[in-house]
Amino acid sequence: MKIREQWKNALALLGAGRGEAGRKEETAQRKTVALPSVLSPYSFHAKVLPKPTPANLRKFAETPVVRRAINLIKDRVASMDWQVRLKRDHDPEKVAFAEKRTKILRRSLEFPNASDSFRTLIEQAIEDALVGGFGAIEMELTGDPAKPFELWAVDGATIRIDPKWDGNAESVRFAQATGLIGTGSVIPLQDNQLIYVRMNPRSYTPFGLGPLEVAFETVNAFLSAHRFAGKLASNAVVQYALWLNETTPAQHERLIRWWQDEIEGTGRVPILSSEQKPEVLRFAAGTDADLRLTWQEFLIRMVANAFSLPPVLLGLEQDVNRSTAESLLDEAFHSAIVPLARLIAEHLTRDLFAKRLGWEEFEFVFNDLDTTDEMQEVQMQTALLAAGVLTVNEVRGMRGLAPLADTGANVAVKGVAAKNVAVKDVAVKKEDNVTTTITNQGIQA
Repeated sequence: MKIREQWKNALALLGAGRGEAGRKEETAQRKTVALPSVLSPYSFHAKVLPKPTPANLRKFAETPVVRRAINLIKDRVASMDWQVRLKRDHDPEKVAFAEKRTKILRRSLEFPNASDSFRTLIEQAIEDALVGGFGAIEMELTGDPAKPFELWAVDGATIRIDPKWDGNAESVRFAQATGLIGTGSVIPLQDNQLIYVRMNPRSYTPFGLGPLEVAFETVNAFLSAHRFAGKLASNAVVQYALWLNETTPAQHERLIRWWQDEIEGTGRVPILSSEQKPEVLRFAAGTDADLRLTWQEFLIRMVANAFSLPPVLLGLEQDVNRSTAESLLDEAFHSAIVPLARLIAEHLTRDLFAKRLGWEEFEFVFNDLDTTDEMQEVQMQTALLAAGVLTVNEVRGMRGLAPLADTGANVAVKGVAAKNVAVKDVAVKKEDNVTTTITNQGIQA
């Protein structure tokens, strides 16, 4: 029996074993296959020059340097604080049940499906986006007002895009190639059923370009240099030879046996007596330059450039001091993390809220994208609050907090505003009194 048939029988037995009491009515049915690569495992010859296929890209993503670059971006974005709010051009008083719908959206995103949290879901999409530029999330409606949708991460490498899509959200735009034989080999998906995150979108192809695809040749060269340096450092490759001039084959064989039996591995001092002094032929310099460490550092810098990260974050600490480290970290945040976080937020806002649910009044935002320095952000918000540009509730909304009632700080702010109004009224009254006095004097004159 084939492995595929055994897998189908196991799934059938698992479904048959469930009792009626344990079943519940499911309104959101997933259409895509969770792990299609398990049903159709890949294999390739080790000696063939690797190509940037999804299998090779994911294999390269497990190497230390690339994994460090991916985790720096993925973990930072996935661990950010986020919120669901009304768009700035919508009045909360004119949107029906705005606060209640906001809570529903946040609760649904916190528990996107039965097995994932928001972080585990978004990490899978970011991983695929960074590796191959094809992060994908399936969206399905549940019909439950308390939880209107469910989300699942999809293997983006199995998604095919229709270049002749007519632009209608309810038309088929995507399809998943599952690798199965029969009716389930291709699963069509409408535009409003799939979030497809493309890194570096281009006009001549419907697919994106991931940072690892850009650095693929560099990573391949780095792995080759790293393997060579490892063999050389472990003394697996001898870089010298002993040359004896004018020796007979018998003397040559006798010297080899003597060296292997008496000298090699014993720590003894070899003593040779011959008419001519033996000469050591060295094939390399015998220093760290043979390990090509400078070349490996250059390749690591190229990998960092592909991921828009400074080389210091990948372990290269040369020419870095306290004054430059802060600027490099700030550059990494704004060049690598902020663009990807905004891209994810825009897809959730447009594809999930607007297309799938029809709730165009709401948007998904990350709260930590404006600045990397918490104290700098607090000082900026405090200055805007003191100048009257923002209110306390607006500042709390920027930080993802609920608005306060008319107590405490709001009362103080309103008191300051009322004081300013009173001062203005006094000034106006003074001007009116002066004008009245001048007018009366003119009348008396």
